Amino acid sequence: MKLFVKLLAIITLVVAAPGFAQDATKTAQPAAKYEAKSPKLNRVQIEKLLANPEQLVLIDLRRPDELSRIGGFAVYLSIQLADLEKNLAFIPKDRTIVTVSNHAGRALRGADLLAEKGFNVAGAAGIQDYEEEGGWVNRVAAPVKKEFTNLFPND
Repeated sequence: MKLFVKLLAIITLVVAAPGFAQDATKTAQPAAKYEAKSPKLNRVQIEKLLANPEQLVLIDLRRPDELSRIGGFAVYLSIQLADLEKNLAFIPKDRTIVTVSNHAGRALRGADLLAEKGFNVAGAAGIQDYEEEGGWVNRVAAPVKKEFTNLFPND
């Protein structure tokens, strides 16, 4: 009986080992890099577009905490990338669009989505890249949470 159990354990290891090796190679491979169709804009290109604000819409695809921590452009439409397709009705089609994220990764995906939907997209911008190239970034401090004060202390 002991011999049978040992033999069964050896057979199980031999049969299962290639499966474990395949799973390990699947997770070790890096994810495919996104190949954007839209251009990534530099500071000079962005500032040329900002010179005509009546023709431009900046769509910032970052989370609110990123906006307050890192900063951004003074005027923008805030829609996170996951919600972009659901909010197309709020985006004007008669203006040039620049999508914004930290280093343009999300912005490139958003720009490609909008271009596929028929919007006039100039490209994508990385706000941190823009600032590193000498561009001015607006920073708004997050509000400080205040303790509630009792307006009626005798109650």
